[in-house]
Amino acid sequence: SYIWRYDINAKTVIARSIPNMTKQLWATASSAADKNNWTHAAVSDGIFSTLGNDAFITNLYSDSTYGLICFDINLNALKGHIPDAVITQLPDTMAKFEINTPLRLAHFLAQAGHESGGFKVTTENLNYSAQGLQNVFGKYFPGTLEESYARQPQKIANRVYASRMGNGDEASGDGYKFRGRGYIQLTGRNNYVEFSKAINEDMTANPDLVATKYPLLSAAWFFQRCLSKCTDASDAAVTAVTICVNGGKIGLEDRKKHFKEYHALLS
Repeated sequence: SYIWRYDINAKTVIARSIPNMTKQLWATASSAADKNNWTHAAVSDGIFSTLGNDAFITNLYSDSTYGLICFDINLNALKGHIPDAVITQLPDTMAKFEINTPLRLAHFLAQAGHESGGFKVTTENLNYSAQGLQNVFGKYFPGTLEESYARQPQKIANRVYASRMGNGDEASGDGYKFRGRGYIQLTGRNNYVEFSKAINEDMTANPDLVATKYPLLSAAWFFQRCLSKCTDASDAAVTAVTICVNGGKIGLEDRKKHFKEYHALLS
């Protein structure tokens, strides 16, 4: 198994073998042409040249000079810890959105797993009681207004998500149409539009596809914005990633627990 890098300017590939790992290769490329012209040939260690020290390898992922990066990760180690259906989708998902190191993957899975109740929930539950609305969305329900919205998910979503994230006003119905879906709860018209562009398929015409077809891919697209927070395996890093994903620290201890679990399996 190998770590690879592709130098766009020199059009050369550099490889270094990684012992004792299952060979599961994927790649990200700067353009479709680069990716289409690339083949995963079996080569000997150092046939091109060496990658250098580990610090260089770690820093390589954020270096825009290199258009194609491939990192071997033994995904079989995750069996029994996350659903097989999720594991099957990981290689393509990771390649597309640069979740391409064991550290990044552990952070991503910890966050996606927590947000989705163990990769089980793909649509936001907005069936709040009156008290629940006051606790979670109090600023949107002054006085006793929550009483006329309680246990009405569509009406609740249209109010709390109105006139923000690209949504229209409460009467537009955008709040419910673009409610949270996927393993990291993609929410709001703007996010659905941008995700659509990323995968070249219109989610605004059928938003339920985010929950039924693309729960993992949508989560990875959203998680891209948090990659810079995946600095190391410390509790501080997990906290920073949690704030990036969640906007706060809800469920932080559970996220830490699962990050440590996944990181140990993948390392």
